[in-house]
Amino acid sequence: MSATGTAPLRRALEPYRGVLALDGEAVVVEDADRLRAAAIDRLVRDAVFGPEDLRDAARLAIRGAAARLGIHPASIHPYYMARGRGTAKGATTPAINVRTLSYDTARAVFRAAHAIDALAFIFEIARSEIGYTAQRPAEYAAVVLAAAIREGHAGPVFIQGDHFQLNPTKYATDPAGEVEAVRALIRESIAAGFLNLDIDSSTLVDLSQPTIEAQQETNARIAAELTLFARSIEPAGAPISIGGEIGEGGKQNSSPEELRAFMNRYLEVLAERGGAVGLSKISIQTGTSHGGVVLPDGSLAQVAIDFACLKDLGRIARNEYGLGGAVQHGASTLPTECFDRFSKADAVEVHLATNFQNMVFDAPELPSSLREEMYRWLDREAASERKPTDTAEQFYYKARKKALGPFKRRIWDLGEAACAAIGARLEAQFSLLMGQLGIAKTRAAVLAHTRTAELAAMDAAPAAPDDHTLDD
Repeated sequence: MSATGTAPLRRALEPYRGVLALDGEAVVVEDADRLRAAAIDRLVRDAVFGPEDLRDAARLAIRGAAARLGIHPASIHPYYMARGRGTAKGATTPAINVRTLSYDTARAVFRAAHAIDALAFIFEIARSEIGYTAQRPAEYAAVVLAAAIREGHAGPVFIQGDHFQLNPTKYATDPAGEVEAVRALIRESIAAGFLNLDIDSSTLVDLSQPTIEAQQETNARIAAELTLFARSIEPAGAPISIGGEIGEGGKQNSSPEELRAFMNRYLEVLAERGGAVGLSKISIQTGTSHGGVVLPDGSLAQVAIDFACLKDLGRIARNEYGLGGAVQHGASTLPTECFDRFSKADAVEVHLATNFQNMVFDAPELPSSLREEMYRWLDREAASERKPTDTAEQFYYKARKKALGPFKRRIWDLGEAACAAIGARLEAQFSLLMGQLGIAKTRAAVLAHTRTAELAAMDAAPAAPDDHTLDD
């Protein structure tokens, strides 16, 4: 970084004299207690809502300060490989999609994890969520790292790109363009500190083909090609965690034959292209749907997860292909008493999102006038998504996530007391789920198998927001 390049960063640090400083090109933490006590709250707001030059400089400052405090973006790949070998076992890692009230939500995650000495947890955001929540990777990573600073975290932080998914309609008309869009997002995300990626080309599975191998061909080939691209730009000495997917959420349950067809072709393509480190996990379908199935009264239908399928396919993934195991998507709206069954089925990871969003939307601290304003916005801007058979409750439940981006600042500005109350309830829910998933006392195992990477603090040029595909 040139002297000219450091000028915005120096200006951004002016309000923090005695707390943060610049030594050459490096951010220095002069008073960690004052940083955690209040300064980081202001700095993270600048990183999200500041004018462009201040925003980018604040993100650099957060990234640099986090590194000075021993907080580093990291890959969970080595830990998952140890899970596959059986040298680290018994816990199912929660991958938590943070869609709204992001700083307070991430703080609640860290508090819940610290209380049980846990490190096996992931923050993630899907390709679709990046668009409708208005959180590009550099912003999302800065918010998570700021929350880590605020809560006194030290050690690795796992940030993941969830459902980096190919749109089948766009792929059908412009396959090269759609693949390049995902490549651009991978490039942007790794630069921001995402060292964990879920490549989801399962939308390209073609069930009209006569054999399972033919059905999975495009899925496996594109997943392998994107894996090779990600490996070509990952930080030296820190292989990122990459996940693949064989079945789209909400469709028929995955089978051993599909898993083997995908993995055999995936590994064949890697070998044809010179070889590379492959997947650490595989996502499968076992009966859930993303966000749950909403009934006419707005309640959610009960679903039956095939835990035997999850366990069987996880065993195949570990024993036959050396992966960490199988991943469950779309689980946050399941009954709480189900969650200990994921670790019993030896699931390596479970994705959780919608219920935490619901807890913010339905919080008594969210003014009813603001909620109604968001719903009126949906009536205008998301009317095309309303099916003729949808009740108002069904439509708002399914569509309200689309209002999170336009109303992001209004939600952040609920006030200290309101955010603290919502954060406390989120923390209690995270604590409950983390306990059920068995990640208590995973700090030692994660540290034993994790290498951190101090990445160059830089923001990639943002790509155009997306408004499609799945999340959890």
